[in-house]
Amino acid sequence: MESVQATKQRFGIIGDDPKLNRAIEKSIQVAPTDISVLVTGESGVGKESIPRIIHALSHRKHGKYIAVNCGAIPEGTIDSELFGHEKGSFTGATATRSGYFEVADGGTIFLDEVGELPLPTQVRLLRVLENGEFLKVGSSKIQKTDVRIVAATNVKMVEAIEKGKFREDLYYRLSTVDINLPPLRERADDIHLLFRKFASDFAQKYKMPTVRLDESAVSLLLQYRWSGNIRQLRNVAEQISVLEQQREINSAKLRQYLPNMSSNLPAVIGTKKSEGDFSNEREILYKVLFDMQRDVNDLKKLTLELMNNGNASKVKEENSSLIKKIYSEDQNHEEELAAYVDEDYNNDRSHDIEVVEVPTKQMDQRKGNYDFAEEIEEEENLSLQEKELELIKKSLEKYDGKRKDAADELGISERTLYRKIKQYNL
Repeated sequence: MESVQATKQRFGIIGDDPKLNRAIEKSIQVAPTDISVLVTGESGVGKESIPRIIHALSHRKHGKYIAVNCGAIPEGTIDSELFGHEKGSFTGATATRSGYFEVADGGTIFLDEVGELPLPTQVRLLRVLENGEFLKVGSSKIQKTDVRIVAATNVKMVEAIEKGKFREDLYYRLSTVDINLPPLRERADDIHLLFRKFASDFAQKYKMPTVRLDESAVSLLLQYRWSGNIRQLRNVAEQISVLEQQREINSAKLRQYLPNMSSNLPAVIGTKKSEGDFSNEREILYKVLFDMQRDVNDLKKLTLELMNNGNASKVKEENSSLIKKIYSEDQNHEEELAAYVDEDYNNDRSHDIEVVEVPTKQMDQRKGNYDFAEEIEEEENLSLQEKELELIKKSLEKYDGKRKDAADELGISERTLYRKIKQYNL
């Protein structure tokens, strides 16, 4: 069995990170078999090297090796590309064509970005993995093929399965052996080594002296996140080699080639959002509108109490919880309201709103007008009501029907939520 170091020299792999060495070791071990392999890792980590190692060290090394980028082939033609088609099977099919699985019989197929495959194609691929059979597009004749499949993806497959974008049974057939390549930021000792290798290669390619980094530039190189991994590092090395006149590069010069270096802050990656969260912008807007509507109704209720009672101190005492609810976000507002009630009403100063005795008949008429205004507002746009219903359903589902928790999330009282549930027949 070939050693890890010899394999790295043979395929031009730079680095001595333990995770990288383990990935290469697994590739060497699995190569003599026909087991399907799934290579995972972020974009730009060099996943394409693993299937080349597996093919070269297998008994299929004299057969064909075909690399297919599944994400680069349009959905309407990918079945034809992979499995072939019969003449006249669709518009433009002027002749019978052999697909990659037919051409690579006895060899290896590398399916890069396999997570981008459409669902119908995934079903066809599953059949090939299970019994080596496939059908050409437009044909009813079953054909056999003997191919080794190595797939790669930067998609988080578990999440793709949960969202219904990738078949779970196909995932388990492809990932008989899972080989993960670490991101460049986890290979700190290899970063400068890779840069020097790329700088040397470009110096030979463009016939110019090799660029070198001083200590400050090396320190900056190791601090950078490298979201694009080895591919991004290679591009930076090429840009510096071509554009810089000085061959000694300091941190100030290097910083110019590192995007978003000034905002290189920690980021939360892969955070799962609950379906009950109001993360959608439109849902947030609707929620703000509902909150505003509730505040307006509370203010109208408080105003009506003042008009009916005329005793500001009593109204303040009886509705203290309502006042706190309305002005909970700004304590200053509550103080202003208290000062307004105490001074303007109790001290009988000039008022913006004058409290007068209203005859019972007129008061009944005012109540009727107020109720009528509320009825008009409650008959708002139908889409707004539908959105309110949707938000209530989501909250109830999220908390398994627990009205108190759902009401807290929606920002309404449990009693109001109960009334809404009765209103919408939930």
